[in-house]
Amino acid sequence: MPLRRMIEFLCLSLALLANPLCGEEPHIRLLVQSSPLAGSQFHALARLRADMRVGDALTLVREPDNPYDAKAIRVEWHGHKLGYVPRRENHAVSAALDQGKTLHARISRLNPEAADPWQRLEFEVWLEL
Repeated sequence: MPLRRMIEFLCLSLALLANPLCGEEPHIRLLVQSSPLAGSQFHALARLRADMRVGDALTLVREPDNPYDAKAIRVEWHGHKLGYVPRRENHAVSAALDQGKTLHARISRLNPEAADPWQRLEFEVWLEL
């Protein structure tokens, strides 16, 4: 059995075992990655940071026509562009989005006063099964 099929089988098996007696739909969230936000110094983070909280949902928007990176993924908060998934970490996420998978993202750490823009916001990307 190929590794991908084995992982899918294990995930589905876990979902079925998760809560068999409650009558609720099984729910599994897999952490795809945790990343710093790239490019926050060029976008709306500084202006919006007072309203943002750890746990807030983020939107991932695929930008296949981005002139700098064909795998670019824009990160938004309430429709405001905050930055990007780092180029060195966007391959799996862009592939999943291109395949039509639904990914969820949320703020996992905020440090808006950090001198290094790569340390101002960290986020997690999740796949729900």
